[in-house]
Amino acid sequence: MKPRYFIAILILFTFSLKGFTQSIPVDEDSGKIQYQEVVKEKGNPEEFFIRAVSWINSYYSNPFEVTKTRDQSSGIIKGLHRFRVEQTMEDGQKMDAGTVQYEFKLEFKEGRYRYTLSEFILRQSSAVPVEKWLNSSDPKSKSYLKQLDNFAQDWIKSLKEGMKPVEIKKEEEW
Repeated sequence: MKPRYFIAILILFTFSLKGFTQSIPVDEDSGKIQYQEVVKEKGNPEEFFIRAVSWINSYYSNPFEVTKTRDQSSGIIKGLHRFRVEQTMEDGQKMDAGTVQYEFKLEFKEGRYRYTLSEFILRQSSAVPVEKWLNSSDPKSKSYLKQLDNFAQDWIKSLKEGMKPVEIKKEEEW
């Protein structure tokens, strides 16, 4: 009876992830995974730059190592970072499956900023583009894509929260 349950769960898991790759954004020109959005927000490039540096300093444990370019005059911040992906074993234990490296770019203009997350590479003994996971039927690949997407969505949510203007509250006189 146990193999039947395992097979049923595997089939359900496979079908639940089948449409998942449709939600991973792929750049039409390069064919690579890329998260990019222009966000309209109150502020000018100088304010955005200061907010972004503040966010980077709070988000990353070693912000100076992560950021490769901080150019306030051109309104661009570029960075390189890594995160880990896990593999779930049959017994439910989680095991390290490798490190994914990515690049990010923040650009600022009057009333808007743009973020780009791109160049996702699985770092092993050699660098492997993560786009190989897109066309794989292996459930592990789908799991890795889900982890990548979860990381990117959390990163984006945190950035947007950090880029909001700081509200200055008047102190009540009494």
